[in-house]
Amino acid sequence: MFPDMLYSVSCTTRPRRGNEVDGVHYHFLDKDRFTAMIENHEFLEWKQVHGNMYGSPKEPVMRALAQNRSMILDIDVQGAEEVFAGVPHSVGIFITAPDMRVLEERLRSRGTDSEDTIRIRMANARQELKAVRIFSYRIVNDDLDRAVAELALIIRKESGCNCGGETIRGTSP
Repeated sequence: MFPDMLYSVSCTTRPRRGNEVDGVHYHFLDKDRFTAMIENHEFLEWKQVHGNMYGSPKEPVMRALAQNRSMILDIDVQGAEEVFAGVPHSVGIFITAPDMRVLEERLRSRGTDSEDTIRIRMANARQELKAVRIFSYRIVNDDLDRAVAELALIIRKESGCNCGGETIRGTSP
């Protein structure tokens, strides 16, 4: 929908799942390499989440901003707080499952997480819901097509573009 928009590929220390591809879904790093990147200030944000380390490499984001291009970061609440502090004109969109029961069903249906991981992710989700107020928008992903349409409207509004649809202006939903 937005071919000029860039996507930030995060780094993680967690193991690869199924058909994930290094450099596409994540940059899969060992803890030593991840720690070295922290020490070299190579992350825009990084956190330990769900027992693994995740971070957004700083250089591609700064390069995109210098070129006046938009970039999407798919990050957790802790990372978002750090990005909002470091890049004040960022727009936060909180995407959530309709409720905790649905979230747990989705995690279980993936078949990739242990019972301990699911328990940790559910506890973290309860905490993250408390931070929704720091985001400019909230999308409830109860219907994928509708959630995608809402996201597209927000992107059009915030970028002021007429990219694939009517330019949207006005107040936050």
